[in-house]
Amino acid sequence: MTAPILIRVLPGLVTHNHRDLLYRWFILAFTFLCYTSYHLSRKPISVVKSVLHRDNCSTVKHSQSINTSNEYWCDWPPFNGSNGLDLLGALDLCYLISYAVAMFLSGHIADRMNLRYYLSAGMILSAIFTIAFGLGYFFDVHTFSFYVIIQVIGGVFQATGWPGVVACVGNWFGKGKRGLIMGIWNAHTSVGNILGSFIAGAFVEDNWGLSFVVPGIFIGVVGILVFLFLVPHPQDVNCKLPDHSDSRKVNIVSRNVDTEADTEEERVIRLGEDTALISKHRHVSSKEKPISILKALTIPGVIEFSLCLFFAKLVSYTFLYWLPKYLSQSVNATQAAYVSTIFDVGGILGGILAGYISDKYRMRGTTCIIFLVLVAPLLFLYNEYGTSIPFWANCLLLAVCGVGVNGPYALITTAVSADLGTHKTVRGNAKALGMVTAIIDGTGSIGAAIGPLLTGVISSSSPKEGWKYVFYMLIAADFVAALFLGRVMKKEIQNRIRGVDEDDITVIIPKSPEES
Repeated sequence: MTAPILIRVLPGLVTHNHRDLLYRWFILAFTFLCYTSYHLSRKPISVVKSVLHRDNCSTVKHSQSINTSNEYWCDWPPFNGSNGLDLLGALDLCYLISYAVAMFLSGHIADRMNLRYYLSAGMILSAIFTIAFGLGYFFDVHTFSFYVIIQVIGGVFQATGWPGVVACVGNWFGKGKRGLIMGIWNAHTSVGNILGSFIAGAFVEDNWGLSFVVPGIFIGVVGILVFLFLVPHPQDVNCKLPDHSDSRKVNIVSRNVDTEADTEEERVIRLGEDTALISKHRHVSSKEKPISILKALTIPGVIEFSLCLFFAKLVSYTFLYWLPKYLSQSVNATQAAYVSTIFDVGGILGGILAGYISDKYRMRGTTCIIFLVLVAPLLFLYNEYGTSIPFWANCLLLAVCGVGVNGPYALITTAVSADLGTHKTVRGNAKALGMVTAIIDGTGSIGAAIGPLLTGVISSSSPKEGWKYVFYMLIAADFVAALFLGRVMKKEIQNRIRGVDEDDITVIIPKSPEES
């Protein structure tokens, strides 16, 4: 593949010794910007819900010519009825189901074409449909099918983002500190949510159409920059390939040729001490082929983490799409948008903390379970006492909930996906990354679709009790997510006790009869 025209000047600007490092950190920062723009363009719908369907029209200023006998007079048709929340939940479902289905196809395509073209096209098309939703305000569109179509097609193009950026980062970074690096890098999700909340919140009360148009322009501009600057793979600019086998061990076991019985002789060789043996074992064809969905599902851990993410993302996306609406019970739409960013600030810390812990102890699944189990009682406390405690305490508790909710979600969608995409069963095949990432995040996205839909139905069932049952649903989802990683945690603890890493290699060396 050929590097972008504007990126070809870089080798002449830096010494050869610094090229690899420069490109690596450039890709990390650039893909951070890319996915920040994806999430920035997804956030407006959660902010705008507060004005499309308000809980109380009595506080809204109006002219004398408006008939206020209709209790929904201040809402935007077709959401101006008792089923307004149900319709908004249906919009979330349409978007997220199309996103989830497209995600599986997205991983398939991402592994088979130039990621620069793929991401650039996906971002520009996402921009068009984000802007199109906002145009519904300017052209006074009140047809529900219009917004459904926009959400469905927009969800398809939004699905281009995650497999693409994870594959790029996985191509450039090895496994050593992947959890911490990707934990920091995954802050793009929360940063995008924060920026999207502030941008949408700035316009939501006076002109909610701009809440979509401005983020749409942003992601479109970044999409153009991707076409001009993105380098998906080190080979595109003659840089060194990363080592995906950080500190792996090679266990050498001698086997008696006659009895085929293994001796207990075992040597631990750190990477670099016996490069000939490791190179021989890791020899792969230079012609990489994308793997199939069935092959990806056979990689140990893919199914377990996918099912865990189904429920973890259900919780995360319920907060993403409904937290401003929940907060609007006590504050106006603009304030609700701003306060909701505190949850995302906690989410940044959660992703970094989960990545650091999982790197330190080499136990990704166990780290996820700890976060999932600890956040459940925090969600209960927030629902019970969040509105009755002082504002600073409310913000602190909301931030801590963000840490617990986003920690496992961030870890699974980044470091875990990259680990499994470079698992020893597909070692050396960079084209496995997109498919594995798509399966894990696609499965999680189905849960992300169900959570907001159920929230819309449950919250509208009872003005007083509805939100309480929403939080009960989120708590139950956290516990179920933890259960799916039970076998993974058991294996990690066993490996920890034995001092064995999941990616260790066992090499059988035949013993001759004379040696026996």
